[in-house]
Amino acid sequence: MGAADVIPGVSGGTIAFITGIYEELVNSIKSINLAAIKILFKQGFVAFWKAINGTFLVSIILGIFISAVSLAKLLNYILETSPELIWSFFFGLIIASAIYVARQISRWNTSSIISLVAGIVIAYIITEITPAETTTAWWFIFISGAIAICAMILPGISGSFILLLMGKYTYIIGAVSNFDVGILLIFLSGAAVGIISFSNVLSWFLKKYHSQTIALLAGFMIGSLNKVWPWKHTVQTFIDRHGEVKPLLQENVLPGNYLELTGEDPQLTWAVILAVVGFVLIFLIEWMATDKKRS
Repeated sequence: MGAADVIPGVSGGTIAFITGIYEELVNSIKSINLAAIKILFKQGFVAFWKAINGTFLVSIILGIFISAVSLAKLLNYILETSPELIWSFFFGLIIASAIYVARQISRWNTSSIISLVAGIVIAYIITEITPAETTTAWWFIFISGAIAICAMILPGISGSFILLLMGKYTYIIGAVSNFDVGILLIFLSGAAVGIISFSNVLSWFLKKYHSQTIALLAGFMIGSLNKVWPWKHTVQTFIDRHGEVKPLLQENVLPGNYLELTGEDPQLTWAVILAVVGFVLIFLIEWMATDKKRS
C-alpha cells in the first residue's frame, strides 16, 4: 500500500482490496472512536488494543511508512527517467484491479451499473483537473493530509494524485525524502482526522449498499486509467516557485504519434510487456492471498 500511495494515479486502497484486507482495514479505522477511549479508561489498554484491532493497524501503518520512505526517491527517479514504462506497468495493474473488484459483486442490477458509471465519470473528471500551485501554510498542509488520506483508502482514487491536484505532491514527497518532521507531523495529524471521519462513512455504505459501493469503487479504477495512460504530450507548462518547468496541461496520445510529437521513443514493446506483468501480478497477489486464507 505504501508503494502504491507514493505514485500519483495508483491507490493503496486498490492493493488493500486485492489482498483481501480492505473491509477489515475500514472497520478497524472506524473502531477508533469515543467508545474505544471509554474502553481504554474502564477496561485497560489490552481491551482497548483488541477493540481497535491494534496489531493489524500498526502492521499496516509500519508497512506503509517503511515502503513510502524507502521508495519515494526511487519512484521519483523512475518517473523522471522512464515514465512510459512505469505508467505502462501501472496501467496493466489497474485494469486487472478493476476486473478483480468488479468480480466481487455477486449480483449486477440497475443501481450497481449506475454506480459503476458514476465512478468512471467522477474519476475521469478528477484526472482532467489541472494541478494547482497552493500555499504552504500549516492549515493547508493539514487539510491536504485530511483529504488525501480519504482518497488513499478508496480503490482507484490516488491520494498522491489528490495531493498533485492540490499542488502539494512534490512538497510532501520532499518532506518525506528529507524527513522534515514539522511538515510531516502536521500532514499526518490531518490524515488521522480525515481517515477516522471518512472510514465511518465508508463503512456505513459498505454495510447498507455493498454492491453499489463496490461498483462505484470499480468505476473509480476504470476512470483513473485516463491519468495513467503511458504516452502523454505536454501542451502547456508552468514555472513553479523553485524555478523548475512543470507540465500544466497534458493530452493522451497514441504510441505512434508519441515519437512524432515528442521526439522520444515510445518503447512500445517494453511498455506492453510491463503492462502484462502488472496485469498478471494482481491475479498472482490474489492467488497468494486466497491461498493464505485457506491455510
